[in-house]
Amino acid sequence: MPRELKPAEMAAPAAAYAHGVHVPAGHELIVTSGVVPTRHDGSVPANIGEQAAVVWQNILAILSEGKMNAQDIISVTTYVVYSTEADEMTKRLALVMGARDAALNRHLAASTLVTVPTLAKPEWLMEISVLAARQPNS
Repeated sequence: MPRELKPAEMAAPAAAYAHGVHVPAGHELIVTSGVVPTRHDGSVPANIGEQAAVVWQNILAILSEGKMNAQDIISVTTYVVYSTEADEMTKRLALVMGARDAALNRHLAASTLVTVPTLAKPEWLMEISVLAARQPNS
């Protein structure tokens, strides 16, 4: 079973995530591409909070297809389009991290958040890739 790595000589994480996760040999893995906020019908919400919800719905659909769930996620990498307005950036990050925390439901995974100038489509304000692992037949 994967386990959280939390070295005593390090400060606690800055939010709800693990500094590292150890995955023993013999686990099945799911590695996603960057999952974007595009709904099944091709639409993209304008609001980053709604985009975060769509991204997590898409991630959970991918995991379900691979017979895994959010509790199997061991790493999350989040990309958020940077805003020059400090208040807007603070709001964006809070919404994105809140969506992550809700989807993971107290499960701790390694997590990295990166701000970027733009993504592949101008309407996308964020995208997330995850790595999930679980023992076969568990």
